[in-house]
Amino acid sequence: MSETPTVGPVPPPAPGAEDYLALDFVNSAIALPGGHFIDFLGTPAATNRWLHEHGLAPADAGVQEMCATQLRSLREHIRALFAARVAGLPVLPAALSAVNDALSRAPVAALLYWDEKNGPYRAAPCPTNEILDRALATLAANAADLLTGPDADRLTGCGSTPCNRYLLRHGRRHWCSTRCGDRARAARAYARRAQQETD
Repeated sequence: MSETPTVGPVPPPAPGAEDYLALDFVNSAIALPGGHFIDFLGTPAATNRWLHEHGLAPADAGVQEMCATQLRSLREHIRALFAARVAGLPVLPAALSAVNDALSRAPVAALLYWDEKNGPYRAAPCPTNEILDRALATLAANAADLLTGPDADRLTGCGSTPCNRYLLRHGRRHWCSTRCGDRARAARAYARRAQQETD
């Protein structure tokens, strides 16, 4: 698995990713034409960079392989939930259990602190050993919000083979990027020409 693209530019965030971090998370593994694959959680350093860029960990969190593996596992479980929702199929119990386990990893209430200069304030503590738990809980909660919220009916998979990304559909658009839309239209045009030649 490669953490940086080997062919062409990385597609922009899929529609809806600006509202749902869980979309960016499940789309952090991207299938590209020609059998190429990008995994932004493919190594501990890449995982640390992705977490930092999404406000889930400090730049120097020092993510280890065990943490990266747990994040990749949660990503696959959330992908399974998204796939079940889009296809209208029953959910895999293991995927539901994994998301619920992640949801329970971090405290839900910010604690009360007292600063001698500025007085009382609330903050969620996040010692180094809790960074992963908090990231897992945040990502699982965001996925649960999407799956149970008003945008759930707009969730769909990109309609351009081999793309494996999810997006929130806007109107008739079923592609995660212009590039995927162009590829899908070209494939349809090719199929029409091939059909006309055989008729």
